Amino acid sequence: MSTIRATLGGNPEFRALTQREEAVLISRIAASPHSRAPKQPLPRTAPGSTQQPWSFAAALTAGLLLVAGEVAADSAEWTSLPPLPDPLGVAGPFAGVSHGALLVGGGANFPDGPPWDGGRKVWHDTVYVLPAADGAWQTAGTLPRPLAYGVCLTVDDGVLCVGGSDATEHHAEVFHLHWEGDRLKTESLPPLPHPLANACGARIGPVVYVAGGIAQPQSTRALQNFWSLDLSAPETGWQELEPWPGPGRMLATAAVQDGAFFLVGGVALSAGTEGTPVREYLRDGYRHRVGKGWERVADLPHPLAGTPSPAPAVGQSAFWMLGGDDGSKVGFEPLSNHPGFSKQILAYHLITDTWSEADPLPAAPVTTTVVDWNGAFIIPSGEVRPGVRSPECRKLVPGSGRAAFGAVNHTVVILYLLGMVGIGAACARRNRSTDDFFRGGGRIPWWAAGLSIFATMLSSITFMAIPAVAYAGGWNLFLANSYILTTPLVVFVFLPFYRRLNVTTAYEYLELRFNRATRMLGSLLFMIFQCGRIAIVLYLPALALATVSDFNIHTSILILGGLCLVYTVLGGIEAVIWTDVAQTFILLGGALFSLVYILLHVDGGLTGAWQSASQHGKFFAGVNWNWDLTVASGWVIVLGSLFHNLFPYTASQDVVQRYLTTRDERTAARGIWLNALISVPAQAVFFALGTALFVFYRQHPAQLDSNLQNDAIFPFFIVSQLPVGLAGLVVAGLFAASQSTLSSSLNSIATAWVTDFHRHLRPGLDDRACLRVARWVTLIVGLTGTAVAMTIALLDLRSVYSTFLALIGLLGGTLSGLFLLGIFCRRANGRGALLGALLSAAVVFAVRFLHPLNVYAYAPIGLITGVAGGWLFSLALPGRQRNLDGLTLHSSIRIP
Repeated sequence: MSTIRATLGGNPEFRALTQREEAVLISRIAASPHSRAPKQPLPRTAPGSTQQPWSFAAALTAGLLLVAGEVAADSAEWTSLPPLPDPLGVAGPFAGVSHGALLVGGGANFPDGPPWDGGRKVWHDTVYVLPAADGAWQTAGTLPRPLAYGVCLTVDDGVLCVGGSDATEHHAEVFHLHWEGDRLKTESLPPLPHPLANACGARIGPVVYVAGGIAQPQSTRALQNFWSLDLSAPETGWQELEPWPGPGRMLATAAVQDGAFFLVGGVALSAGTEGTPVREYLRDGYRHRVGKGWERVADLPHPLAGTPSPAPAVGQSAFWMLGGDDGSKVGFEPLSNHPGFSKQILAYHLITDTWSEADPLPAAPVTTTVVDWNGAFIIPSGEVRPGVRSPECRKLVPGSGRAAFGAVNHTVVILYLLGMVGIGAACARRNRSTDDFFRGGGRIPWWAAGLSIFATMLSSITFMAIPAVAYAGGWNLFLANSYILTTPLVVFVFLPFYRRLNVTTAYEYLELRFNRATRMLGSLLFMIFQCGRIAIVLYLPALALATVSDFNIHTSILILGGLCLVYTVLGGIEAVIWTDVAQTFILLGGALFSLVYILLHVDGGLTGAWQSASQHGKFFAGVNWNWDLTVASGWVIVLGSLFHNLFPYTASQDVVQRYLTTRDERTAARGIWLNALISVPAQAVFFALGTALFVFYRQHPAQLDSNLQNDAIFPFFIVSQLPVGLAGLVVAGLFAASQSTLSSSLNSIATAWVTDFHRHLRPGLDDRACLRVARWVTLIVGLTGTAVAMTIALLDLRSVYSTFLALIGLLGGTLSGLFLLGIFCRRANGRGALLGALLSAAVVFAVRFLHPLNVYAYAPIGLITGVAGGWLFSLALPGRQRNLDGLTLHSSIRIP
């Protein structure tokens, strides 16, 4: 049986990259006894202490070693449900789920003996119900008539039955079966345009699609019809849609994946010399997308018909063809010795448009359906040989075959982690004041500050997400690299205010310009977002690694969070920046090595990869230069990113804090320019990496896991393809991307709390006491974020948590609008600024819930609304005059 590696995850909520929100169901990962955290308590070190961080680090890395020997070799799990009460089984049954119970009804078999012995085919109307997988079948009732070979789908907590045949004719009726716990209820729906059997169908949202089939039992022409029924408005009846650009067919397979309808294989009919139907087995396939019509996809490796339909959608971008009749045994004699149908699983990969083979099925029924029931795929009964049915009901659960990471790779990662702690310990001796802890005492070289800004902006989520975006789509989002355009505004407008006012947090400016309430609002919004982001930055890379390798998710979270916490508590912003510098080289080095390695292992090298990617539109071919704000069109990305990038570079403390760590304004400006200059080529490397992954897996489809989530494609490649030791280095790069963002969040939250809140709540506190508070805040926030990440992993709360982060993240335009209002509008006042911010937030949330737009559209809306509203409210509600010297762009007084 094939080993199918599953990775469930992928995060749509990443800074300046999100295209759309996805609701992704993440399978809960059960930790084995060998992958639990150590039971003995870990030695504790006081937050203010600089002594012996190694005992804590050693204890945590020991936890990582616990999973080094754990090798998971799970495969797709096939089990059997209780067999149908009919001992012969049936072909062409109607099946689905209603109120949590599995229904199987109708079908046809040969109760009087096999057809080669003169047995007569009989159609049935009995409906059976299985309340639970470990329960027993019961008789639920009957269909309106004996019926088989129709289309059946689970919809609206019942089973939709479409068309079908009996012993004499085909039917057009459509009805809905509801199991109400003690009785079966049948509800009629609009009939098909004409009788139909041996068709296939699938559902996308409320719309049901039916394709192909034949109108009469002895038809010599298969149909090319493509119909739809909107179940949210069934009174409109069936709609005839554009047919696919291929021959008519019956016994084809339907599938739905990524919002598209697929039609694959089947049988075409023609009239033989005696007028009887002659079959032609097909291998062509087509995809239909609403608004875009049909397009041809890669042909099957060999013809298939009668495969259980609809084919199960697996992972985020694949579906499986479970066996089928390949036509190779047509005319086999004697039928009593027929060996049965193909047991080969064929996996179709949407992104690479390729097919790959898996090991044989345990059984190969045809002319039956596939039912998604409680997270498993059920194949009820079916025909296993011509004229022979089976009562067996098979249950398929896609499994997880995670690669062993190995001792060498683990050693490389451990050395990296200990190195980061060593940097923190080295910097700890120089942290004697809050100025050292928050601003590095102004000792940071400009180039280190610039690299730190870059590392802060490139999180582990982006490390995985940019290659995934390029792999699945193209380079459209590369257009969001507006850093060169925003950098002059930052350097020549914002930076002088922060440096000349000698602030520690960006939000001090808001108090000087407006009032304390505005300052606290800005600082509080920043801290809420960063506190929430810590958990997701820890969770997602740990999840991706845990589901493609033998990393334990909880241990990974503990390692990442714990060791980052150690060096951040000890070394403050100086440790954060110097570890960022090291992490920049590690993560970029890992990405560059992976890119070169892929190009060396694809046909044609760089030239071949470029030609293949260009041929399949993997660069900018898909950019749509319209003004539709609901999609990631070219203009929306380019213009929206200008506003989107203003927030991190002008109003987000984790980035602004770097401006204040260098010797003076001139050196800070150099660091900002360095970040802008390296960000674009660095992002190009990650986009190129995703494109190279597409070419690699298109040429090697058998090595692509069909159960993979797109955002895990790079981690999957790392653990499955890179050489021993080098895989450890690249995983260290993934850890580096996570820890650079995490440490920045921790230190900036501590800085914002102590500077913007604690010193006002405790005005008499001396500087050393504030330093202790900063370390305690760092520790508490880090432990809380790690605990939340562990809880998300344990209780599967990702979708709820991602929604929270997405909503908070909508306020970036609102916050940056406060700064622009203060700098550019002399007549703006504190009351007007606060009201403008509230209006901005209200408008953004209203748009988000009433008419969702592309993520890049919210920042311009929030910023423009906040600035315009703040200015108008200030005019309508003038306050007392404040001294604005050095606080607006129009001020002529420069503060020394």
